[in-house]
Amino acid sequence: MSFSSEIKHELCKVENRKLCCLKAECYGIWLFSKCFSLKNSAYVTEHGDVARRMSELAAAAASVQVEMSFAVSRRKKPAYRVELVDDASREQLLQIFGHTGREPSLRINRGNFEGDCCVQAFLRGAFLACGTATDPNKEYHLEFSVPYRNLAREFCTLLEETEAFPAAPAVAERKSSYVVYLKDSGQIEDLLTYLGASAASMELMQVKMYKEAKNNINRKTNFETANMDKTYSASARQTAAIAVISDTVGIGSLPEELQQLARLRLENPEMTLRELGEVLKISRSGVNHRLQRLLQLGEKIAGEKGIENIM
Repeated sequence: MSFSSEIKHELCKVENRKLCCLKAECYGIWLFSKCFSLKNSAYVTEHGDVARRMSELAAAAASVQVEMSFAVSRRKKPAYRVELVDDASREQLLQIFGHTGREPSLRINRGNFEGDCCVQAFLRGAFLACGTATDPNKEYHLEFSVPYRNLAREFCTLLEETEAFPAAPAVAERKSSYVVYLKDSGQIEDLLTYLGASAASMELMQVKMYKEAKNNINRKTNFETANMDKTYSASARQTAAIAVISDTVGIGSLPEELQQLARLRLENPEMTLRELGEVLKISRSGVNHRLQRLLQLGEKIAGEKGIENIM
C-alpha cells in the first residue's frame, strides 16, 4: 500500500460526529472530484474506501443516490467509478451546497462552514478526492490536484488562513489542472494530524528522525575520516623526517627529549598526538611542538644532503 493509500484508508475511518462536519466533508470530496457539475461525469479512483465514503456522504448529507461500479484498469489496477446518473441528483447535490452549476467560475462557498471543525472536515474531503503524498523515504511532498485555477487559489488561501497549523502552500500549473502543494515536512506532519491521519503523520516523523540520525552519523563519519586523513598525512611527513635523521646523523645525536619521541613515532606512525603524549607523560601541545622540531630538522638535513622532498 502506498503512503497516499495509507493516509486515505486512515481518513476514511474518521467519524464525523456533527452533521455540519459530515456536510462539509461531503462538500469537499465532491467539489474536488471533477464531477461537481450538471454534466454527467464520473469520479474514478483506485481506492475502494474513498469511493464508498463518497457515496455514503452524498446519501447522508444531500439525500442523493450514487451509482458505484467496479472494474480493472488496463494497468491491472482496481478502478472504482462513482457517478450521479440523473440530472435531478446532480442538481440537488449542487443546490444543497449553494451552487447552481451555471456559475462562470467554480469557487468555494464558505457558507457551508459553520465553524473550524467544518473547515477541517472539508479539507479532509478534498484530500480524499484529489490529494496525494509522496513516500517520505523518497521526499517530502503533499499535493492537491485541483481542476480549476480560481478554485486552486481559493483553496490555497483557505489553507493559509487555517489557524490550527501554519501552512505556506504553493500553486503550480500542471497540464490540465492546478497543483496546491507543500514540501516542508513539518507542515505536512501538521496537516496530516489536523485531517485525522495521525498514524501517517507519526510514520512521516519517524522517517524524518531516521534520516536526520543517518545524516548526523554520515557527517560525523566524514568529519572523522577527514581528521584521520589529516592525521595520517602529518604522521607520514613526521616519520619520513625522522627516518632522514636516523639515516644521516642518527637519532642518538638528538636532544634527550626528542630521542624518545622520534623512536616512538617511527614505531607507531598511527598514534595520535594525544596518544603519544599519554605515553610520554607530556601534553598534546608539547608533543606537537617537539614533532615540529623533528620535522624542521629532518627537512633541513634533507635539503643539505640533496635528498628529494620528504613529502
